[in-house]
Amino acid sequence: MIKKNLHKITESLPSQVTLVAVTKTKPNVDIIQAYEAGHRDFGENKIQEMQVKHKDLPKDIRWHMIGHVQRNKVKYMAEFVHLIHGVDSLKLLKEINKQAKKYNRVIKCLLQARIAQEETKFGLPLNEIKSLIESDEFIDLQNIKISGLMGMASFTDNQNQIREEFNSLSNFYKDIKNTTETSNLKLDTLSMGMSADYPIAIEEGSTMIRVGSAIFGLRNYIT
Repeated sequence: MIKKNLHKITESLPSQVTLVAVTKTKPNVDIIQAYEAGHRDFGENKIQEMQVKHKDLPKDIRWHMIGHVQRNKVKYMAEFVHLIHGVDSLKLLKEINKQAKKYNRVIKCLLQARIAQEETKFGLPLNEIKSLIESDEFIDLQNIKISGLMGMASFTDNQNQIREEFNSLSNFYKDIKNTTETSNLKLDTLSMGMSADYPIAIEEGSTMIRVGSAIFGLRNYIT
């Protein structure tokens, strides 16, 4: 079913949209099924779980860190992570930059924007993103590269609200993409949309979606 689900989703996606298969809590045997179907982009929300899977699974997998990132955990993924999705502070960027230097790497990151109305969502308000990328402290960080923005819509059945939230980030993304480029910032990725809302996100301009349950089934919760 994993290969069938994956094929069904990928066949429906526009060519410019990257699918990140979310594998949090899923065993390696499930990931290998997706890998054997030709998939290479996988997302985890816990750094140390991703570290173990990286060690055990094929090395051409592109690992995406999609969860909230604690600064003291960055060192565990700095050697191999492909893209960090949830960057929401200058302090975190500085830590990623510091750890990337140790491996002579430039680590790609997405700045997480707060577009949902829910209080619990992480991310930066749009005006703070603009201030951050225009600051001298940001421009000095040469071992990171901001390749895009990421945002999560509210968890709601109100599709108009979801669309408006995605649209606000899409418009902001276009503005930054067209007006701002530095040695460590060049936007080519707008990450919006998960299993429940990715069709709307794509309609609003998303170029990267994160899908777990629609591929692998419900998450395996550990009690």
